[in-house]
Amino acid sequence: MLTVVSPISIVGHFLHWSEAIIFITAGLAIIPLAGFMGTATEEIAVVLGPNLGGLMNATFGNATELILAFIALKSGLVQVVKATLSGSIIGNLLLVMGFAMFLGGLRYKEQNFQPTAARLNASSMNLAVIALLLPTAVQYTSTGLTDNTIQTLSIGVSIVLISVYLLTLLFSMKTHSYLYDVGMAENETEEEETPHKPNLVLWVGVLLIVTLGVAVESELLVESLEKATEVLGLPALFTGVIFLPIIGNAAEHATAITVAMKDKMDLSVSVAVGSSLQIALFVAPVLVLAGWIIGQPMDLNFNPFELVAVAVSVLIANSISSDGNSNWLEGVLLLATYTVIGLAFYFHPAIEGLR
Repeated sequence: MLTVVSPISIVGHFLHWSEAIIFITAGLAIIPLAGFMGTATEEIAVVLGPNLGGLMNATFGNATELILAFIALKSGLVQVVKATLSGSIIGNLLLVMGFAMFLGGLRYKEQNFQPTAARLNASSMNLAVIALLLPTAVQYTSTGLTDNTIQTLSIGVSIVLISVYLLTLLFSMKTHSYLYDVGMAENETEEEETPHKPNLVLWVGVLLIVTLGVAVESELLVESLEKATEVLGLPALFTGVIFLPIIGNAAEHATAITVAMKDKMDLSVSVAVGSSLQIALFVAPVLVLAGWIIGQPMDLNFNPFELVAVAVSVLIANSISSDGNSNWLEGVLLLATYTVIGLAFYFHPAIEGLR
């Protein structure tokens, strides 16, 4: 149903409709496009095999968020980009994993997943928090620092994070892939029962078209963002941290929740936590480097309250997932934390503008 919204936002743009209408319709249009992008990526991954396919899934896992954030960065909305990045981490760890554990827990009394992989992911998330925290700490505890100094520091940290991300891919797909095979066992059994040979040319074409569609809708969303938030009465920080990440992550949200309700909690946790890791270790550093290249500086000096929210999210997510077991109450705890954080961002007047 949401696929029909895409033409509406494009028509509205050319007919100069209200910015609020364009903003809402463009946001809704991105949701099914992100779903198609995920499906196309998975189909192509089947043809490429486990190694190349896994790499492609990892690379395109957050393509929607990366496209949306890059267009916002190109438009000079640096504060929105930073808020969206922190919001994506918070949303995946609390909202997505919370709903997955809650709804899965209603159908199954307890659900299990690989605790070793969960602890490794927790350690990686701790590194991400440290890497995001330190540039901000340097800024707030020093005097006389120039923007170029923080930018240079952020570039160095970004290179380290991307290197760690590549090493985590090597670890999970090659040297220690057996730690991550548990969650995929049922999928492999299903594929053996019903052999599936996707049409590579078809799905590559779909991926290219959908990627173009996401870029167009993201452009419309960003163009209408400033005026639309004023008309709708949405606080700037709340829009970036809560609203935009929900749009960009909608397809992954649905996937994680669906597989959890099928008692595939390994895969569900992998989607939720893996997406947060991609944002922190890959998407954020890539945007810092991209901003440097295109002459639109972006650093890792985040709003302190955003970092507090990210740290709290990582803390409770790591605490709940470390034992490799989940139930509906743990899901409620994650959702409650997300609700409290959302309310705090709604009333926090941290950003007067979006740039």
